[in-house]
Amino acid sequence: MAAFYNQATLSYNGTVTSSNITTGEILEVLSAEKTAVTDSYTTGDEIVFAVSMVNSGTSALTGLTLSDDLGAYSFGEPPAQAVPLTYVPDSLKYFINGVLQPSPAAPRVSPLTVSGIEVPAGGNSMVMYAARVNEFAPLGEDSSITNTAEITGAGITGVSAQETIASADGAVLTISKSLSPVAVEENGSVTYTFTIQNSGNAEASASDDIIFTDTFDPILTNLTAEFNDTPWTAANYTYDQSTGTFTSLAGQITVPAATFSQDPQSGVWSVQPGISTLTITGNIS
Repeated sequence: MAAFYNQATLSYNGTVTSSNITTGEILEVLSAEKTAVTDSYTTGDEIVFAVSMVNSGTSALTGLTLSDDLGAYSFGEPPAQAVPLTYVPDSLKYFINGVLQPSPAAPRVSPLTVSGIEVPAGGNSMVMYAARVNEFAPLGEDSSITNTAEITGAGITGVSAQETIASADGAVLTISKSLSPVAVEENGSVTYTFTIQNSGNAEASASDDIIFTDTFDPILTNLTAEFNDTPWTAANYTYDQSTGTFTSLAGQITVPAATFSQDPQSGVWSVQPGISTLTITGNIS
């Protein structure tokens, strides 16, 4: 609600006197709420947003414009602006009282701007659209994107609605395998190197109960294993020499969280994965 004030003056014979100050309130007839279909994100995700508008007045509101800043924020010194969400073309849907309408005028992007919106008297309208999480989105632990939609037009004061989505916390693991040497004599020694990378913002800890399994063919004999340059023993893994199956025990593999940094010039975020290495050496048979 917005308050307004008014005072009158009376002038006579060189004298000025003032009235009391009256106070009034403008009852806002339009309200808005913004909701994200999902509440967390990673780079590349498409997030669907819905902006719901309710008109409690007795007259229709027409010719309204909705603007969304797509999460724009300031960074660097001197301050520059980064926009972590990118509007997905042709994703916009427009409803009046729950009925799908022809899309309003083609939206402008960054900020996303949609014009020609109507909200009927005593009714509601909704605008839905998708935005892709881009390279300007922060990804570290407890990071978030807050974007604000504002509805403007004749007959209303500016109405805004805000939504915050959080970065998806957790480990994101990948594994690659290499062999050295590639060509080996019969009964020769080979070393398999397994590089485990974590591009997530949380450590893969012992409590995550990661289990590594590989079945070597040809089967390895005289097998030894090291994790991050520390020798493993029977307390860390099992090996079935009859089948060539190697299995780590739960909780033996951990991988540090990734680190994230933002380029102070471009605003682009980069990821340096956390890395752990498992090496297994033996003779082929």
